[in-house]
Order: sequence, then structure tokens, then C-alpha cells
Amino acid sequence: MIELTKLDTRKILINPAAIESVEANPDTVIILTTGRKLLVKEKLEEIYTKINGGL
Repeated sequence: MIELTKLDTRKILINPAAIESVEANPDTVIILTTGRKLLVKEKLEEIYTKINGGL
């Protein structure tokens, strides 16, 4: 699970396996495998690092 912050400052945990794609335009949009979209404060690069264990 990775911790992210929604635009209203609420923290959420997301299973990386449920993420289909991440877009930056300029807000970061996470698109889940269910088709649901989430707007988060973290930048695309930060999410990439979290998913890959800080590599």
C-alpha cells in the first residue's frame, strides 16, 4: 500500500496493483483499474518512487 494525499488534504492508502495509470496535467490524476479517477497532491515522480520502494 502507498499513502497519498487527496486535494482536500485527506490521506488515503492505495494498493499499487489497483493503479492502471498516473497522469500529470498539471494536477496528478490516478486512474484505477476500476476506472475510478483520484486527484492527489503528490507529483508523478513521487508516486513512481513510492510504488517502486524508493528506488
